[in-house]
Amino acid sequence: MNGILIDVPYLVELSRELKSTMENIECKVFELAKENFNLSSPKQLGEILFEKLNLDKKKSRKTKTGWSTDAVVLERLVDEHEIIPHLIKHRTLSKLLSTYIDALPNLISEKTGRVHTNFNQAATATGRLSSSNPNLQNIPVRTEFSRRIRKAFLPAKDWKLLSADYSQIELRILAHLANEEILINAFHKNEDIHSLTARLIFEKEEINSDERRVGKTINFGVIYGMGIKKFARSTGVSTPEAKEFLIKYKERYSKIFKYLELQERLALSKGYVETIFGRKREFKFDKNGLGRLKGKDPYEIDLQSARRAGMEAQSLRAAANAPIQGSSADIIKVAMIQLNKKFIEMNIQAKMLLQVHDELLFEVEPDSLQVTTKLIKDTMENCVKLKVPLLVDIGIGDNWMETK
Repeated sequence: MNGILIDVPYLVELSRELKSTMENIECKVFELAKENFNLSSPKQLGEILFEKLNLDKKKSRKTKTGWSTDAVVLERLVDEHEIIPHLIKHRTLSKLLSTYIDALPNLISEKTGRVHTNFNQAATATGRLSSSNPNLQNIPVRTEFSRRIRKAFLPAKDWKLLSADYSQIELRILAHLANEEILINAFHKNEDIHSLTARLIFEKEEINSDERRVGKTINFGVIYGMGIKKFARSTGVSTPEAKEFLIKYKERYSKIFKYLELQERLALSKGYVETIFGRKREFKFDKNGLGRLKGKDPYEIDLQSARRAGMEAQSLRAAANAPIQGSSADIIKVAMIQLNKKFIEMNIQAKMLLQVHDELLFEVEPDSLQVTTKLIKDTMENCVKLKVPLLVDIGIGDNWMETK
């Protein structure tokens, strides 16, 4: 109901700049292809890539109109020809332009002068809120232009925007649920978890930024069931190295893997797993005869066989991850409810505007900034008691981009 203000003149200027950049990319693509064609036509693009430039057809597949050129195919081809990175960038910018930069001004309410998204309570399997019409949770932040879209989101005149973001909440929840002492102690000491993991798997005290990145990838990858091949691709290490790192990680953080495996067993045995708050996510294993495992003692289930049962491996990964993502979703909802009550009781001059996964965005009257910042941070960090402290990063600015 609060909605959020949009800087329309800024978006018009950004649109102009983006279109100019896209035209330059088009010229480069035509130069590399040695002919002009319609970049938005999958048929024409497929002919250029696979018939004219003779790129590896095994990395694509045939469709009704020709060769597939979807995002997965382009990623597979990225090292094959210098035209591919330009195509990926053009496609990314085109989506930003149509979905946000040119679309947002048309979505401003005549009554309020603001954009109002819909927040859906029960649309996601994980229990997270989702956002639609427009989706304001999905603005990417990896590219320069996508970050600059956030500059168009403003507070009320003379007020400030305040971003409150849970730091590494899923890793903290995992440490709590698995009762993994190494991680619990590290979070209490406010250590850099990714550096800690990197030191453990590289078996040395001094690590560089690339090694820390490997530690970060494996920390988050484990939550989502990342395998050896994907880990190797994501970090640039060899497959044998990736295997060795994962073995070391399992040795050092054995309780994490025991916990994740237990969730898979419980999903097969009970048909559901639970968040910290007891909210259930159900799983049906009807294919490949795995339904027969329901009711069995979780510890008697042959997990390796179950994982090999076709598509069920994906569901098992989701079951292992569900209590972590689900608890994260629950915690931020509890914090939102508590904050809303406190804002009303204390007559705080602030409004909650957006929820973007682990982040809440507020507009705050400047004179209330100090008391509101403390209230938001304290409430979010203490709305639930875990074996590890929750940490919230606060950012303040005149637009959403400035809060990061």
